[in-house]
Amino acid sequence: MITIETLCVQVGNVSAVDVQHWIDSAWLRPEGEPGAYVFHDIDVARARLIAELTGDLGIGDEGMPVVLSLLDQLYDARRQMLHLRAVLDRPQAGDLRTRLAALLGVPEEGRG
Repeated sequence: MITIETLCVQVGNVSAVDVQHWIDSAWLRPEGEPGAYVFHDIDVARARLIAELTGDLGIGDEGMPVVLSLLDQLYDARRQMLHLRAVLDRPQAGDLRTRLAALLGVPEEGRG
């Protein structure tokens, strides 16, 4: 857990005013109250993403909620797919893998 000052240093080229704007806009959701925020690794990663989107890609305040929402959906879908893959990789899922491959039309040589 880190403070807003440490977050700014870790992200680089970001001021506490910028971070507070991101919090006020609900783009970043740290724990704690104003003046006593606590940030976790996931917050640092999201802050880096926001900094890149605003700085390098020029995404403005109007477009940022849409972009972040789409990225959140993409990351959620990826997490779900990784979980599904982990379940299907279990030895007891053999029959399920076979049936799923058949439903998806995966040829025999592409299975496994």
